[in-house]
Amino acid sequence: MANTPQAKKRIRRNARRADINHARIGRIRTFVKKVEAAIESGDKAAATAAIAAAQPELARGVAKGVLHKNTASRKFARLTKRVSALA
Repeated sequence: MANTPQAKKRIRRNARRADINHARIGRIRTFVKKVEAAIESGDKAAATAAIAAAQPELARGVAKGVLHKNTASRKFARLTKRVSALA
């Protein structure tokens, strides 16, 4: 258990940050799922629009520190490859 005031403050701060970061990750996942749904439906126009919306969200996740830059890059590359493969 935290004994010092600073340790107690860190526990409070870490809990707040965890909630914020969890919401950011959830938002990114939602955008990625929209792209995957458009790919599954086979609609290239919708998939292209969805990936254009997802890319800034992935970049924002990197900027905010909730995603590693290589993770975001890999996710975007794989989604782009799948969208490009649509006829």
